[in-house]
Amino acid sequence: MTATLFSLTFAVAAPFWALMILLPRWSWTARIIASPLIVLPVVVIYALLVLPAFGEVLPAVASPTLAGVRDLLGTSDGAAAGWAHMIAFDLFVGRWAWLDSRERGVPALVMAPVLLLTILLGPLGLAAYLAVRTRWRRSATAATGPQRLG
Repeated sequence: MTATLFSLTFAVAAPFWALMILLPRWSWTARIIASPLIVLPVVVIYALLVLPAFGEVLPAVASPTLAGVRDLLGTSDGAAAGWAHMIAFDLFVGRWAWLDSRERGVPALVMAPVLLLTILLGPLGLAAYLAVRTRWRRSATAATGPQRLG
């Protein structure tokens, strides 16, 4: 079951990445990506992997040590859970960057490599977007309201 969940993790996230990267101007892309619930399928997979081992996971994350985290992630179940964790957060960060870039008017051709970097190396993609976004200001109408994460 672990191998199946591992394989399913990116498969359920990939369509959302494809929309943001390949169809950024399609009206349905904005409607779909507007919902924070797009990460829910990956979160469910993460829960299916973590909850059965919660007794082992909680101590390892509540008081982390390098050896404890290594041991946790060094199993098939741990690696699959770590993968689901990364995919969920990468998708949430990519979603935020895509939505924010739309408000700022960042060109889709600029965002495509940033989103690819976010898929592959999440924190570096976030850093790249934080650098990119300094070049574009939010529109006057978007700047008056609070920024929406959900």
